[in-house]
Amino acid sequence: MDVSIGTIWEAVCRALPDAVAVTEPERDTTYREFDERAARLAAALEEAGVRAGDTVACYLYNGATYLETVFAAFKVGAVPVNANYRYTGEELTELLTDADATALVFSGALADRVTHAAGHVHTLKLLVRAGEPPAHGPAGPPAPELEELLASYEPRPPRRRPGSDRLFMYTGGTTGKPKGVVWQLSDLLHCIPILRQAGVTELPRSLDEAVSTAVAAHRERRAPTTMPVVPLMHATGLFNTMGTLLVGGRAVTARQGGLDPEHVWRTLAERGVDTLLVAGNAVCRPLVDELLRAEQAGKPYDLRPLKGILSSGTALDDRLKQALHERADVTVLDAIASSEGGLFALAVTSSVADLPARFHPVPAAKVIGADDRFVEPGSDEIGNLAYCGPMPLGYYKDTDKTARTFRTVAGVRYAIPGDLARIEADGAIRFLGRGSGVINTGGEKVHAQEVENALLTHPAVTDCAVVGVPDETWGERVAAVVAVPDTSTVTGAELRDWVRRTLAGYKVPRSVVLTNTLPRTPTGKLEIAW
Repeated sequence: MDVSIGTIWEAVCRALPDAVAVTEPERDTTYREFDERAARLAAALEEAGVRAGDTVACYLYNGATYLETVFAAFKVGAVPVNANYRYTGEELTELLTDADATALVFSGALADRVTHAAGHVHTLKLLVRAGEPPAHGPAGPPAPELEELLASYEPRPPRRRPGSDRLFMYTGGTTGKPKGVVWQLSDLLHCIPILRQAGVTELPRSLDEAVSTAVAAHRERRAPTTMPVVPLMHATGLFNTMGTLLVGGRAVTARQGGLDPEHVWRTLAERGVDTLLVAGNAVCRPLVDELLRAEQAGKPYDLRPLKGILSSGTALDDRLKQALHERADVTVLDAIASSEGGLFALAVTSSVADLPARFHPVPAAKVIGADDRFVEPGSDEIGNLAYCGPMPLGYYKDTDKTARTFRTVAGVRYAIPGDLARIEADGAIRFLGRGSGVINTGGEKVHAQEVENALLTHPAVTDCAVVGVPDETWGERVAAVVAVPDTSTVTGAELRDWVRRTLAGYKVPRSVVLTNTLPRTPTGKLEIAW
């Protein structure tokens, strides 16, 4: 089916105009409104000079505006780009420059951070502010407010777009600093797990069939009502929410701000959310803790709507799965995946009886060992997880990293982003972690070198090493060993504050160990004692 996801959305919107597409705390948006608002924004993008193949960045919190911006980009054949709302102004500038961004839609609460990008990213043709800036502090650069902009444009007429249109998913991944993973939309359709929940086991072969599938799923109540607890700037949140709208479902978003477990559970009960999108222990542990607290207070939450939890990013602890299964009739789908391709493996549990959970590879996944040999089950050999199904074209403007991650083995192209695993005798996968110097903390990817570079700008620091250390909640936490000739001149807290000036909070080391020197080999490599 050679059509864009945006073209499918347009057709679904025509078929289900009065169904609710997106529910926010203060507003429901129907499919008709979803299409119209995106079409008005698409008209504004075109008038500003945004053309097919140009990039449109989303520096936004979860909400209808994020999805409308993606839809508007699809309508003109432009490329949506995710920008982490935790980024500082300098980090945002770096990403937008790398992406050659032509337009930026940003949440008003983030306006002050956009000022640096507005002055330094020379490819930008349009800035759009969604919501008011903070009452106190810098107002950010001049930019039209979204609602006023939409009111000044007529909806752009729909025009069919091909499946070769693209989306960028910027990720720290397992292969270095954040970079744009380039997906063709026709390939991305094959990699959205939530489609299975709506009974879509095979992708439609035509646009008419796609619409019929969505209408049937909606009318037969198979279309999910999904709540992305994970941010839409992450692949798990965005891709599965996109899939929800492909099959006539409803996306429910929480109020802006940090994770509020009480708000999540109350919203689930009030809005009839049947599927939660999470990212491993960092998201799920606070949710479970709140369930237990409410029970102990004699006011348990109503979990009857909940039927599924989809987790990706980091593995979900069996103890959390057990707590969920004991309190709800829920199926937990735990996925090993990456923005570079996959799913690699799934662990599916529907009750306590299914625990301990075990990951089993999907048919397109392999474990590739030394000399590009396929690892045999039960061999105890460790190799790299690899995926040969529909996958990205590569990394934007980085042919070297593309060649290293997307390799041809035995005549077949594989995505091999660096996750280590072995295959048990019964075919189950044992995931052994990341094979490169990237720290995976609660689903966020932190490149150690970037944090080291920030520490080394401090005048008292002569050397440092940043590593990930095991953490029960976050999977890994960022830690730093810092060489300071006189350790009395600086504190760990001071160094953490120093890093926070230029990097997002999740990149700041949670622990800092001070030492006089770090042991190095003659070639400059860090000596590590095992």
